[in-house]
Amino acid sequence: MEQEYENGTSRRKTFFNLGVFEFLTFLRRGVFYTFMINYLFTLMNNVTSTAALGTLNMIASSLGQNLLWGKICDRQKVRARLIMTGETIAAGAYIIVFLLHTGLINLGAPYLAGLAIILGLSVLEFFWSMSDVGWAALLTDVTTPTIRGRVIGGMNFIASLGRMVGILFAGLLYGEGEGFRNGTIFYIVTALLLTGAGLMALTSRTMKPKQTPPQQSTRREAQQQETEPNTQNKGAYNLFLLSMILIVLGAACINQIFLLFLKLPQGLNFTDTQMSLVLSAWTVGGMIASLAAGRLSDKFGRIRILLFGLSLAVFTPLLYPLASNTSLMALVYGLNGVSFWTIQTVGLVFAGDLIPRDRRGRLLSRFNTVLALSWGPAGFLIGGPLADLQVSLYGRSSYTAYVNVFYVSSTIVLMGTILFALKVARQRSK
Repeated sequence: MEQEYENGTSRRKTFFNLGVFEFLTFLRRGVFYTFMINYLFTLMNNVTSTAALGTLNMIASSLGQNLLWGKICDRQKVRARLIMTGETIAAGAYIIVFLLHTGLINLGAPYLAGLAIILGLSVLEFFWSMSDVGWAALLTDVTTPTIRGRVIGGMNFIASLGRMVGILFAGLLYGEGEGFRNGTIFYIVTALLLTGAGLMALTSRTMKPKQTPPQQSTRREAQQQETEPNTQNKGAYNLFLLSMILIVLGAACINQIFLLFLKLPQGLNFTDTQMSLVLSAWTVGGMIASLAAGRLSDKFGRIRILLFGLSLAVFTPLLYPLASNTSLMALVYGLNGVSFWTIQTVGLVFAGDLIPRDRRGRLLSRFNTVLALSWGPAGFLIGGPLADLQVSLYGRSSYTAYVNVFYVSSTIVLMGTILFALKVARQRSK
């Protein structure tokens, strides 16, 4: 049943606290992950190996969410508690990973130090994924179909703002890897995690269910059934997930390569500050898209706005080789940010509309798993090998190899878009 509130003040306070938590979450991600791929590459000197970070993280997260945390979330209704526990475990694990990797560097084993980061964060992710399940279910619980788009869009806007601030800080903290080596970034991230856990503990106190008479509750649930059509349509949801798999794999297979592409001496040869500006443009585009896409999806329909975002996702990678300076690349990558956050925002809203309330934990876990393909599996299975093989076997320059992978990315996203348009959008329109 959707969460009820005693009064509007509690509701506003809850959304405010959730917004602050989302800001801190993406501030942390911006600080930690913006230059993590570059740092791992300096330790391991291999694109495919660096992509293993997100790949193993995704596998661990998927196992945790689908085998354990999603079921607990549905049966025990402990959304906020899962988030608090996950954030607290992560805080301690980051310090352990830092100490382990530092010890290996001091022993003269940089590759093993990089591997320690990858494996350590992957083990952590199994437990941390309980926070992802709790957050997705909680956000769906506290919204109704009529306002879900604007609320989730607003939260993603806040997330984009937090990420942008994190990216700017990362540009200052990275220092060609020194920010990771001396532990500054690890300690900042740990503090943010503990702050978020404490905030969620306060938030859970404002979410006290309103006691509703049984007859009134029955009538309200009946009304909600009318506003959430076809929630039992498993076929539509499964086809949606299948199309999203292709879309996410295609769009994300160049994530690691793009960061390396910006630094290529024979290409743009950007400095850390220039990279931060380009990545910030992506986030600004995402902020605008998040705020607008959710509201527009409430007004004009989820499918139309999703197709707009997908069209941009197909188009923008083709423009990366044509961008010759910081301003042009920032503009193009900003449009890519619009596409990503439109897809993520409206995709979650669309999934929330399809999923029955009593199975949100389990089915949103599957949606989270699909989105998690962007963490590394796409680069590990597609982007990284395609780039490395072109360089090692065919003698292509890194620049040429990366550009070719951009073209492959657009092609895969196009395939997913066609599947969504023909099998999901057409079926829903009928």
